[in-house]
Amino acid sequence: MGILQTLRVALRALLRNKMRSFLTMLGVIIGVGAVIAMVAIGEGAKAKVEEAFASMGTNLLILLPGTTSTGGAHGGYGSSSSLSWDDLKSIQTEVSSVRYAAPALRVTSQVLSEDQNWTTSVTGTTPEYFSIRSWPVARGVAMTQSDVDSGAKVALLGQTVVDKLYGPSADPVGTVIRIKNVPFQVIGVLQAKGQSPVGSDYDDCVFLPVSTYSSKVQGGLRNYINGTIYIGATSQDTTARAETDIGNLLRDRHHLTSGIDDDFSIRNLSEMASAQQEGTKTMTTLLASIAAVSLLVGGIGIMNIMLVSVTERTREIGLRMAVGAKPMHVLLQFLVEALTLSMMGGFIGVSLGLIMAQRLSSNFGWPMLIRADIIVIAVGFSAFIGVAFGLYPARKASRLDPIDALRYE
Repeated sequence: MGILQTLRVALRALLRNKMRSFLTMLGVIIGVGAVIAMVAIGEGAKAKVEEAFASMGTNLLILLPGTTSTGGAHGGYGSSSSLSWDDLKSIQTEVSSVRYAAPALRVTSQVLSEDQNWTTSVTGTTPEYFSIRSWPVARGVAMTQSDVDSGAKVALLGQTVVDKLYGPSADPVGTVIRIKNVPFQVIGVLQAKGQSPVGSDYDDCVFLPVSTYSSKVQGGLRNYINGTIYIGATSQDTTARAETDIGNLLRDRHHLTSGIDDDFSIRNLSEMASAQQEGTKTMTTLLASIAAVSLLVGGIGIMNIMLVSVTERTREIGLRMAVGAKPMHVLLQFLVEALTLSMMGGFIGVSLGLIMAQRLSSNFGWPMLIRADIIVIAVGFSAFIGVAFGLYPARKASRLDPIDALRYE
């Protein structure tokens, strides 16, 4: 008997009891669908985390000054002035794993347009800051090094500030705003970034050249940086090395001997992103594992129904053997039936899983990322389940004695 004829006989046997066949496939359908949906949502959540941290900047390190201590009360990182402009220059020129480093001097101040005002974050920085943060200009032009060198009174606005001062559809490039009664010309509007992972608005900001900020907005500390330093490593793989190299450089420059605590703090946001992704990956694996249990339950259902089928068709098996069918033919027939059940359940489960993933992604607002390898693995595993759990009933059928089978009532 050829494989096509065997498949035809198997399908005819399954269609003889349509409802029973469907209920048998249901465990496989639910298992495969759940695996596809959970992995798709998990990958979407992972992408969401990556997007949130990418909005902070690529390969990002944040360098904070040290702490103060007065009467046993510690002020926390950033409360002292331990980072100098020479430290910044050394980081830029002496650490090979650092691509960019930029100061960020920040104050909250009222910003005035011709007829509106808005209190926002005003930051003094350099052009490298926007490369570190992967933050291009949407309209107008970007800040340049010549703006910093000349102390130009120019400003870049975040989209939220534009909305509050001019309106959502306005183009403020070329207009003048005032910060602490000092006029600044708006040269550009930054591309909207949205919210940070902790809910703050990235776009509620104004950026000035750091030299202009120090002279016109908030007096500096001359040789020391009254703020933080943003650092971009050359690649994601070198971020940890950059963190170590910067720490060693600053300890050497600040003459900190062994046993003395750092007078600075380095925060590695890449590690935070990796931790978030690992948590998401673990949860996805857990959910997919739970869903895979449904496949095993479906396999048990297939075995149960195939055993019932063998019992019901004992005389049919005996008759086939009496007219010349070999045990291998009987074994193959029941294996094909089990495989057909599991494969049909697998394909239906894939469709169901994609629909479930689409619905869940719409509800959660996450992207739906379908992995083709997971679909192939899920369908392949369902086929394996069918063969593995169908083998025992098929072997039992192939070992029946033809005479006893014909006498079976």
